[in-house]
Amino acid sequence: MKSRSELRIIGGQWRGRRLSFTAAEGLRPTLDRYRETLFNWLMFDVEGARCLDLFAGSGALGLEALSRGTRYVDFVDANKQVAQSIRQHLQTLACTRAQVHHLPAQTWLKQQAECAAEPYDLIFLDPPFHQDLLQPCLYLLEYGGFIGPNTKLYLEAESDFPPAQLPEHWRILKQKTAKNKIFLLLECPQPRTLQGKSVT
Repeated sequence: MKSRSELRIIGGQWRGRRLSFTAAEGLRPTLDRYRETLFNWLMFDVEGARCLDLFAGSGALGLEALSRGTRYVDFVDANKQVAQSIRQHLQTLACTRAQVHHLPAQTWLKQQAECAAEPYDLIFLDPPFHQDLLQPCLYLLEYGGFIGPNTKLYLEAESDFPPAQLPEHWRILKQKTAKNKIFLLLECPQPRTLQGKSVT
């Protein structure tokens, strides 16, 4: 029998609500204290924002954003069980301001790049560590039209990830380190495009 884990929403409409989910390999919800730091960073950027939660996992970041007034969230995760768990959380919370997509992040980004309606205001990017997923996802996000000049992107990476590897035209707004990971809040003031070329 698979073990159950729990996340707690720490602010907003559902503050204090606890949601359980089945633990999955590699699943590591952002701890409460780091989520508190992140949403302090985003204090004036959450209300009414359109949000993307890539590699959503437990859904902790996207659910926290919804609780704090985000207009809409797309959750994306390759794990079927994880995606179903987020759907159940949304049903429990009677929330219809979100959609869950059961696809690998890069596959979903490539598909959506063909019909991206507008950039997101907030993007949470927390991929599995040591799988070289950050650079391709950042490329797809920028050149696929998901990022605008006012988009804020929150990134969690392994502690040995060098911020110098980020595209030079990206700006680090906030940065924090922990024992085994690094947290970055980024923006791309002048997003680039492929001028009609495919991102695939």
